[in-house]
Amino acid sequence: MKAEIVGLNGKPSGEVEVPQVFSTELRPDLVKRVFWLVGSHGFQPKGRDPMAGERTTAETHSPPTGTGRSRIPRVKGERYSRGGLAGGVASVVKGRLPHPPRSEKVIHFAVNKKEKRLATDSAIAYTANLDAVKGRGHRVKKQSLPMVVADDIETVEKTAELVSFLEKVDLKDELERVDGRTKRNTGKRRLRGRAYKVGVGPLIVVTNDRGVGRAAGGIPGVGVARVQDLSVLDLAPGGVPGRLTLWTESAMSALEGREKGVAS
Repeated sequence: MKAEIVGLNGKPSGEVEVPQVFSTELRPDLVKRVFWLVGSHGFQPKGRDPMAGERTTAETHSPPTGTGRSRIPRVKGERYSRGGLAGGVASVVKGRLPHPPRSEKVIHFAVNKKEKRLATDSAIAYTANLDAVKGRGHRVKKQSLPMVVADDIETVEKTAELVSFLEKVDLKDELERVDGRTKRNTGKRRLRGRAYKVGVGPLIVVTNDRGVGRAAGGIPGVGVARVQDLSVLDLAPGGVPGRLTLWTESAMSALEGREKGVAS
């Protein structure tokens, strides 16, 4: 099976043999499982100071009866703000948390190498499935997948040039769809730097990023990934396979060499 190569002018410039990896069995269950396992590797451990809320002189009366007060430990001392108030236990003002998060908790989950490899291959195969790509919401007019572009796209350094190319390959509606999904976050997310929520658009897979990554940074939803670093995180955002992907000619050759065990 051969795929058509599209040049920067939007016109066909040749053909390339489609690697066997695009014929891998479609396993949505495995792709979703590996997505969440691999995604856990980016989690940041968090915890509490073991002594948080317990640095106090609070003690229970001994014996803790006969004073007409509850038996909760109270801070020692008189004539100051904390004197006589409860402390050192949970459910009181300035007390400790009952079950605080601990930094030693295991939050990075392991994944089998063969399982990860099969999930990645399946996610690659999904990029050539038109029904899966449209099922994710991508607006594609081109009927032949996978989409292969010339290696010249790696040298595109200006956002306007990249937008012009994407429009030439009938992806103008796709760019408008992603731009329309951009929303301004509110509340805690916005305060922590996540000001905008952006939809997922096309992914450009290259062998060497010679400027296209910088150009794509100015287009909402468009991503660039090296074929050597491909992951289900790139190919199946949210664990849903079928992301619209543009492969460079050299990236297709690298996939062919990957099947044969040749280092790319």
